Amino acid sequence: MNDLNDFLKTISLSFIFFLLLSLPTVAEADVTNKVNYSKDVIYQVVTDRFSDGNPGNNPSGAIFSQNCIDLHKYCGGDWQGIIDKINDGYLTDLGITALWISQPVENVYALHPSGYTSYHGYWARDYKKTNPYYGNFDDFDRLMSTAHSNGIKVIMDFTPNHSSPALETNPNYVENGAIYDNGTLLGNYSNDQQNLFHHNGGTDFSSYEDSIYRNLYDLADYDLNNTVMDQYLKESIKFWLDKGIDGIRVDAVKHMSEGWQTSLMSEIYSHKPVFTFGEWFLGSGEVDPQNHHFANESGMSLLDFQFGQTIRNVLKDRTSNWYDFNEMITSTEKEYNEVIDQVTFIDNHDMSRFSVGSSSNRQTDMALAVLLTSRGVPTIYYGTEQYVTGGNDPENRKPLKTFDRSTNSYQIISKLASLRQTNSALGYGTTTERWLNEDIYIYERTFGNSIVLTAVNSSNSNQTITNLNTSLPQGNYTDELQQRLDGNTITVNANGAVNSFQLRANSVAVWQVSNPSTSPLIGQVGPMMGKSGNTITVSGEGFGDERGSVLFDSTSSEIISWSNTEISVKVPNVAGGYYDLSVVTAANLKSPTYKEFEVLSGNQVSVRFGVNNATTSPGTNLYIVGNVSELGNWDADKAIGPMFNQVMYQYPTWYYDISVPAGKNLEYKYIKKDQNGNVVWQSGNNRTYTSPTTGTDTVMINW
Repeated sequence: MNDLNDFLKTISLSFIFFLLLSLPTVAEADVTNKVNYSKDVIYQVVTDRFSDGNPGNNPSGAIFSQNCIDLHKYCGGDWQGIIDKINDGYLTDLGITALWISQPVENVYALHPSGYTSYHGYWARDYKKTNPYYGNFDDFDRLMSTAHSNGIKVIMDFTPNHSSPALETNPNYVENGAIYDNGTLLGNYSNDQQNLFHHNGGTDFSSYEDSIYRNLYDLADYDLNNTVMDQYLKESIKFWLDKGIDGIRVDAVKHMSEGWQTSLMSEIYSHKPVFTFGEWFLGSGEVDPQNHHFANESGMSLLDFQFGQTIRNVLKDRTSNWYDFNEMITSTEKEYNEVIDQVTFIDNHDMSRFSVGSSSNRQTDMALAVLLTSRGVPTIYYGTEQYVTGGNDPENRKPLKTFDRSTNSYQIISKLASLRQTNSALGYGTTTERWLNEDIYIYERTFGNSIVLTAVNSSNSNQTITNLNTSLPQGNYTDELQQRLDGNTITVNANGAVNSFQLRANSVAVWQVSNPSTSPLIGQVGPMMGKSGNTITVSGEGFGDERGSVLFDSTSSEIISWSNTEISVKVPNVAGGYYDLSVVTAANLKSPTYKEFEVLSGNQVSVRFGVNNATTSPGTNLYIVGNVSELGNWDADKAIGPMFNQVMYQYPTWYYDISVPAGKNLEYKYIKKDQNGNVVWQSGNNRTYTSPTTGTDTVMINW
């Protein structure tokens, strides 16, 4: 009898244990959505400069700097150091929900003649091996599991533009740009038998074309129209996605063709859709329509340099004011189709630190509060929470020596990161300016019935605020920052009018109400591009617990999973083009539409289209238009271009790299379009071409 009881107990315990193993943990649920980062806070780590958790993997010799005396060399930071700072609570208490790490791949080992090393991870040698100074694959796996078990996503840097420093005339320069495929040499720069690289000299940044097809400084520039390189890079990023990566930051997107990068994004989204954003550097005050076009059409988001440079001008350099900031917020909301997906920041590894000394700590705190309550995906550069100072590279990449959780900035980040998780207005909301002058900016974020009102006074004197109106319901509201930036309580009347109050000098106050909608509201869709059969995620509120439907215009999609705040669906089998999405609940309530999801016409390949002897008058450019959505569906207003004619080919030969459906019979023509929009079509029959099923291709015809 006792044996039977013991047997039954064993069976029961085993069954319970099986059930527990089968259930997702809270942490696993936290990192499930890898394409919606609207409520996340990203923490950017330069791996070598964050924490040295394992001195045993530090390099030796000339590329290592003991105590990091030489900031151009390796200083010892590694994945174990990041793991330690997750486990000891530093990163989890900070409230960050995503880690952006340096590119994890093997980099060159040689010392640059100028004394530089590859500590930053941007000089790739082999994309299918790890940088041993960060750790091995076991260390990487532990980093992933530690992050995920603590509800933290991991984003990797990725450099598909170039390998490493090289000179055409000197095979012994650094490592000659050599690139390997899991230990097998693919080629190097000065003996480039497979034509893996461009050999057009260095860019002078004079044009978009020049920056794409020439070397960035002395870095060996990949020819992405080469099938070997195209396939290798796409295989490599899928390799890291299979290692568990949750997001990708693509380096130097301005210096690669949009067409190839769109084909890359299609490959990623078909394999494992994750949030992807690129780096298109913009200087202070710079606005580039090509930047907006890329963000809207390439399939990836961008680092929001307009936001970053403007907030620095207002609060760090004091060369701009809140009118300028509000104008940036207003204009970018129109220029970016998905403005909430652009990645915002106040400093990063490509610019000087925001903090310049103890006197600027208040400005850093204020900037962080604005960053974390504004539209976009906020990113904290490691050490900003400790007021680390430093000028441009490499002074902005100092090792982090202090992990103090009591700093004001650490506490501000922690509180507002938590608020981003609980109040959908910060993740999905539109922005409305409520009160504005040169020194004061009061803005409201609203999503459904959830509202966050933020007030900033950057002057050195108290200001009386009168005639302020808000969408907040009637009542008294205390500062969510608990007066860490001298915020105050406000009283809102039944009509939305706020009683006059004093906004203290150099202060920020945040007031909010979180009231999730009971009717369907779409906050974000990710990715916003994909072919039929791809998985996308619809996030928002009020979807209900019972399954309804998700419509692409009027076509229903296959539901994979459904909850009140998140739905996964498959892109339906519809023609390539743009579709408005809506959610219809089980109770037959329909959401407002989410505009212009791009359905691709199939798997994508990058093809270089070119035409000879196409002469034009000044102010007239060449475009291509054809029979698929990727070529504009014969709509001259949606034709692809303007085409290039300076680097790979010269006028009157024109060319352009375009992402088109693979293995597809295409029809197309070239058109000439002048500055007034007048169009001249290429004469004769439509040109025909069958795109390759994989790889890349070039097709040249005569005008």
